[in-house]
Amino acid sequence: MAYAARSRRTTMVLATLSLGVMALTACNGDGEKDSAAPSASSSPSGAGAGKGSAAPSTSAPSDGGKADGDSAGSSGGSDGSTPQASAPAADDGQDGGVGMCETTDLSYNVTVASKPVNHALLKATNKSSDSCLLPANELVITIPGLDGAAEHAGPEGKDWILKSGESAYAGILFARADTEGGKTADKVEIALTASESPATVPINDGPVTVNDGQVTSFFGTAEDALTY
Repeated sequence: MAYAARSRRTTMVLATLSLGVMALTACNGDGEKDSAAPSASSSPSGAGAGKGSAAPSTSAPSDGGKADGDSAGSSGGSDGSTPQASAPAADDGQDGGVGMCETTDLSYNVTVASKPVNHALLKATNKSSDSCLLPANELVITIPGLDGAAEHAGPEGKDWILKSGESAYAGILFARADTEGGKTADKVEIALTASESPATVPINDGPVTVNDGQVTSFFGTAEDALTY
């Protein structure tokens, strides 16, 4: 009886040990699987980290710094300071800001010329203390009592600044040799433009016969004015 009891206890112990070994083996297998899982997933993780670190280098524009520099350059100087406004361009107009000459700014002298025949020389002098812009081609010459103004003769002149005390010259043709008749005149009316009231000026060495009046533009010399 005692032997049989020991035999049963021994069998139970062995069975218990066998179950323990089996359980331990199962636990070890699961542990190996668990420990192997991180190892298997670590490789993709490492590859992903490598790609992530390279991304900024490949996606960043190669001229990114240059673009920032261009943007800054458009609003400031090379030293970072705000650029000064451009100085206004020099006035390339002839008047330089000087006002137009008015008829009353000038004094006038009209003298019959020795030649060419039937011509007189008009001398206009700036009597004001300021320079003014002389309109070269708008001179209006009329004879009191006659209708119409003298027609233009010769080439177009060029407006220029007439300084105080300086003079300009124009030639006046009173009569054509091939035109008969006419009116005797001893004075002439002068205006720098048609919109102004004329000044009445006596004709030195007159009177003259007027039948087909013409007048040149203003010139810088008497010789040029009497050429036409």
